Amino acid sequence: MQLRYSFRLYLSAGQRAALARAFGCARVVYNDALRARETARSEGMPFPKTGDLSKQLITEAKNTPERAWLAEVSAVVLQQSLRDLDAAYKNFFDGLKGKRPRMGAPRYKSKRDTRQTVRFTANARWSITTGGKLRLPKIGDLKVKWSRTLPSVPSTVTVVKDSAGRYFASFVVETGPEEVLPEVTPELGIDLGLGHFAVLSDGTKVDSPRFLRRAEKRLKKAQRDLSRKEKGSSNRNKARLKVARAHARVADARREFHHQLSTKLIRENQAVAVEDLAVKGLARTRLAKSVHDAGWSAFVTMLEYKAARYGRTFVKIGRFEPTSQVCSQCGVKDGPKPLHVRVWTCGECGAVLDRDINAAVNVAKAAGLAVSACGAQVVRREAHVVRVEVQDHHRRPVAAGRLKLRAA
Repeated sequence: MQLRYSFRLYLSAGQRAALARAFGCARVVYNDALRARETARSEGMPFPKTGDLSKQLITEAKNTPERAWLAEVSAVVLQQSLRDLDAAYKNFFDGLKGKRPRMGAPRYKSKRDTRQTVRFTANARWSITTGGKLRLPKIGDLKVKWSRTLPSVPSTVTVVKDSAGRYFASFVVETGPEEVLPEVTPELGIDLGLGHFAVLSDGTKVDSPRFLRRAEKRLKKAQRDLSRKEKGSSNRNKARLKVARAHARVADARREFHHQLSTKLIRENQAVAVEDLAVKGLARTRLAKSVHDAGWSAFVTMLEYKAARYGRTFVKIGRFEPTSQVCSQCGVKDGPKPLHVRVWTCGECGAVLDRDINAAVNVAKAAGLAVSACGAQVVRREAHVVRVEVQDHHRRPVAAGRLKLRAA
């Protein structure tokens, strides 16, 4: 499988200027190709092929006074810009055909876009020097902050400038079956939520760090300072960078939390099951900020690719499974319950069940995993006991980068 590794770059002023030229040239070629195709579409003509666009917009354009500066950057960067446009059109048409989620039509890129990228393939003859620097054609040797060793020789490298003004080198590498972990016995079901980020079928509860909620005061001040700056001024650009860096710190902390937890769960369990959540629907409710802060989709994606990488089993059950309505002890469906009911009693067997742990056990059972239901049971009483309702109180979030596990 292919994996992507990103490393921070630290550039000199000259290297930043050279990359700015590469970003600008790639953007111009992309916009020229998009304009040519949109013009052909409006006139009822067939779409120009990528080879014809490459000859017209790159090879021939370099010999004209208006586009002579395209020769200042690597030709591979410009060719990859055309490939990006092909991918954008393919995703758009696949969305119309129902092959993937619907996406908008390709749009023109702006020099004011805060995120810029260029990609170098093996044809560009880029390399990693013996001193650990990234050598890019017509840009120079870039200082890289290596945090790990690449598992294999990368096929491409993408240089990214994000909204916070940081530069990253993103490598695509191919990994083989040598990373498969030894088999283990435990199999796990996971119930994702807001009160707790994840509740496991073995009774463990992972508190939700709520990174965005904790950073709201700092973000509010940065955004207020930005709103008071004059549009188009240098001070406004500086204030915008402060806002972007504050959001980047939140996103980095959330991503690190997701990586730590997903890696831990995949290493310690042979099979993992989760529920297919309707995140887009929940993001349109009053819980939108909390849903986005949790980042369930990113976490599930990490579980999926890490399971494939390490030889584990990953199962995603349907979102309409009644995991919160079925008793994990006897299998009787007890009907829907309001969200404020966190503990309930089965009217058939008398088991008093924790709502979240019971749902996690049912997720595992629906996925066909061999999981014990003992974790869902709080106490056993006689049948037909009155249902217990417990108000769910938010727990204090944990520090960024740490996992706090609590057994039920």
